[in-house]
Amino acid sequence: MTKQNRNIIFKTIAIDEQTNRLVEKICKCYSLKKSEVVKLAFRYIDKANINPAEAPESVKAELFKINKRQDDIIRFIRNYEEKELNPMIRATNSIAVRFDGIVKALETLVLSQLEKNQEKYNAVLKRLSDKFTEHADVINGQGKQIGTLQQVQKRDNAKLLKLISLYVDLASCGVMDGKRKENLKAEICQLINPE
Repeated sequence: MTKQNRNIIFKTIAIDEQTNRLVEKICKCYSLKKSEVVKLAFRYIDKANINPAEAPESVKAELFKINKRQDDIIRFIRNYEEKELNPMIRATNSIAVRFDGIVKALETLVLSQLEKNQEKYNAVLKRLSDKFTEHADVINGQGKQIGTLQQVQKRDNAKLLKLISLYVDLASCGVMDGKRKENLKAEICQLINPE
């Protein structure tokens, strides 16, 4: 054994023969020394708050006490549940129901506002779309007019160039080219008055 165990001072106690046999039986059963059995028994008595002077009652009586304690605890829990928990549950449920009602009302209100706003936005977008379509149609019409004017301008420019060419040819014709002059004059008249 260690030094620490050597410093322990052992005390002796006197027990009768019947108690000695009981201690030896416990020692054999659990492979313990007599001193260990006594030490563990006293620790158990101390922790369990058992009065060794009072004789233990029968197992049935102890079980009845335990059952009575359980019944008392169950009664306390039920009483607490009736007086405290059930009203709190009812109040909580009432609050939850009111909260659900409020949330549904707010949801309906928000959805109706969104629908109204959506209708307004759609109307504004429709008006804008119509205006843009009108402007696009006007621009497309003007583009067509410009295209037509460009074609007319090209045709007129071509006529003008042809006319200039014919006048140049006419001016370059000599006195002897009478027939050619007549033909050029006819072409010039035809270009000026196309009927």
